[in-house]
Amino acid sequence: MRMRSLFVALALGFAAPVQAAGTLTLAQAQDPASYDPIDTFLISWGQIGSNVFDGLVQRGADMAIKPALAISWEFLDGGARMRFKLRQGVTFQNGEAFDATAVKFTFDRLLGPDGAKGPQQSNYNAIGSVEIVDPFTVDIVMKRPDPVILTKFAGYGAMIVPPKYIAEIGKDAFKIKPIGTGPFKVVDYQPKVSLTLEPYAQHWDGASKLDKLIYRFIVEPDTQVAELQAGRIDIATNVPVSLVPAIEKTATLKVESITGPSVTVLRFNTANGITKDERVRKAMIMAVDRETIVKTILQGHAKTVVSNQSSLSFGFDPNQKPVPFDPAGARALLKAAGIAPGTSAQIDFQSNNPLFREVAQAVAGYLTAVGLKGGVKGYEMNIMTNDIIPNGKTAEMFQFGWGGWTFDYDNTAYLLYHSGERWNPYDKDPTLDKMLEDQRLSSDRAQREKLLQGVAHYVADHALEIPMYNLNTIFGVNKRVKGLVPPADNRFRLTNVTVD
Repeated sequence: MRMRSLFVALALGFAAPVQAAGTLTLAQAQDPASYDPIDTFLISWGQIGSNVFDGLVQRGADMAIKPALAISWEFLDGGARMRFKLRQGVTFQNGEAFDATAVKFTFDRLLGPDGAKGPQQSNYNAIGSVEIVDPFTVDIVMKRPDPVILTKFAGYGAMIVPPKYIAEIGKDAFKIKPIGTGPFKVVDYQPKVSLTLEPYAQHWDGASKLDKLIYRFIVEPDTQVAELQAGRIDIATNVPVSLVPAIEKTATLKVESITGPSVTVLRFNTANGITKDERVRKAMIMAVDRETIVKTILQGHAKTVVSNQSSLSFGFDPNQKPVPFDPAGARALLKAAGIAPGTSAQIDFQSNNPLFREVAQAVAGYLTAVGLKGGVKGYEMNIMTNDIIPNGKTAEMFQFGWGGWTFDYDNTAYLLYHSGERWNPYDKDPTLDKMLEDQRLSSDRAQREKLLQGVAHYVADHALEIPMYNLNTIFGVNKRVKGLVPPADNRFRLTNVTVD
């Protein structure tokens, strides 16, 4: 694998490292195309946007929420109103002053017609209004409870934008010439090629230790690793498990493999066919040796899961037990359910994911071993996510990966299991609906955690999915990079990083 990567590097004509001291170059697979916070939910945007913009609050590498553009906050009117005291003396990167007007503008825009055109508005539509109390105090008034709203203020659509600048250049120009209050400012953008940032010296939290930050958009993982080996980039963010050995064998490089938010499950079509029967679904779960899949196909860079959340998620229950691998028990359940030997059990998956293709083929093999006829069918990602799943056209099982960027099980469970949600084309369960609604109404954190754990147990008890694994977030890093604390959510904040 290393030789393959080196061949790619030589074929592209890359020779000796040319990275300058003080310049950090990071490769990511996707150019978000628009850098307006209301336009995207992409992790690739978060990697960049977290350095250009600030929110009212921010999340550290330890996932804890802490002050950012707001220095403090309190909950009023029984939690229906949040009052934020804003940091004074802050400016946007063009010198425009930050104040309560900018906060109100940001949220009015997010919740208005402009925001309706993008994917972020639905994350914040529990907000009723934003009211200016004084130039450095704002109230955010809720029209219904959202226990995760404070975390949402740390990213994506809630990043604060400059009202005067947007009025001057227009919303279309803002997409490619963004201005925020963050520690880095955009100085050059080459679509689908690179984005170059430089430190904003007047940043409220101090200037970056870097001289320049360059994002290169490199789609292919092999090319990212080849560029890393050649010294042309310092961090590769799209590292599949198959390329980890190539990095580990390079003396100047290291691998960072940490628990991340991304969880993969195989969800069931619970409305049609053999998987309408809960006994059949439980048999399929028992038939699959997930530990072996993690050890072999994923080479240990993942953990098996018992619910659709990682151990970092609020709502995770460390005491919840997995369904054991039990082929004999699976055969008995299938016989009790009257399933004839050789009955088809197809897995639909995203065909652009070669790693999951291997996983799906392994699962199909396990299902065949207990008497079913396991099969796989690939779809393009856009077709899978925009047609097959939301319109309830899947086969018996379908691949589903979810990042849960809020690290709160609500952001997964409500959207996947509540009746009428886009990602829930099959289940209409009043009991589960009420459980999901009740946890959103609870202001008691400990009580809400128990309610969410109850949801995870209910989903498992009714076998709505095969919980597969929590894939590690894997980075390749040049050892010249110092002070990097890889974040579980992929949103690097790079102000304290240095390069030799």
